[in-house]
Amino acid sequence: MHFDENIRDALTLVGCQLQLARRLLLLHNRYPETPISPSQRRQNPSFCSPFSLSATNSHFLGIGASTLLRVETSLNGVHGVHLVPHSPFAYEEIKQHGDFHQSTYGRSDVRCNQRLRVQKVWQQRPACLKPIHGCMNGDKHLAERVVNVLTSLPFIALGIQVPRKNFNCKLYANSLIGVGIASSLYHASRGKLRKYFRWADYTMIATATVCLSRALRNENPKLLTAATAFFLPIQPLMVSAVHTGIMEVAFAKRAYQDPDLRMAHNVHKMSSLLGGALFIADDLFPETPFLHAGWHLAAAVGVCTCNKLLD
Repeated sequence: MHFDENIRDALTLVGCQLQLARRLLLLHNRYPETPISPSQRRQNPSFCSPFSLSATNSHFLGIGASTLLRVETSLNGVHGVHLVPHSPFAYEEIKQHGDFHQSTYGRSDVRCNQRLRVQKVWQQRPACLKPIHGCMNGDKHLAERVVNVLTSLPFIALGIQVPRKNFNCKLYANSLIGVGIASSLYHASRGKLRKYFRWADYTMIATATVCLSRALRNENPKLLTAATAFFLPIQPLMVSAVHTGIMEVAFAKRAYQDPDLRMAHNVHKMSSLLGGALFIADDLFPETPFLHAGWHLAAAVGVCTCNKLLD
């Protein structure tokens, strides 16, 4: 008795399998398999087979919602087949215009894509918003390193000699001392710390130009002050150029009005031209020794003539 029931159950199961195979074959003949292009796989990684009954695959096969419902109804009649109404996995429905509507389960992917998009925008930001990458090819040997450190010390002496008549002059004097210290530390450093001291060196130079322009004008426009505070940590060279230009204009006006300053202004112009040429040459010809030390000396002469404006 039990043997006959087992045979009957086995034959029933075989019949159900044959019925399922016949219906799947009919479904295959009605909707032939569509090849999947690599672009489709990149756009929808969850796409596995044209016969997985989901919203995504019905789009690729061109199956409408009503047809998909008829197929589900047809397969539901097969013994042992159970169709899940909603897949537990996240899926994406691709619209005709290529935009994606993601399910609740795919919200983490949305946040991840947003972070990647923000990172990409930040990496493609303009050069003026990127940190400096100064030339660090100097100090090829011990002699050049020692000379660069020694030629940084005059800035400390110039900072000590600045007349401290008011608060702005005191700030400028202290910033010059900071320039000498930062430059000495940079040229004496090695390894990973070197790039940080390079940034500190450029930032202190920019700070000194800002303090000098403020000491000469007593007050700068609020917009210029806000822009200076924003760009100083990330683009100190640009800040130095702007405030050096302000100082040059003020120096030229004062020298035109006061004949006693004309000699100092002429020396300042020559030292500035020489210092600019040495600074560019140091970047173009990094193998040439002692160019950077020459720039130190020319810049020190230019700073010394600027101190005449504060007397």
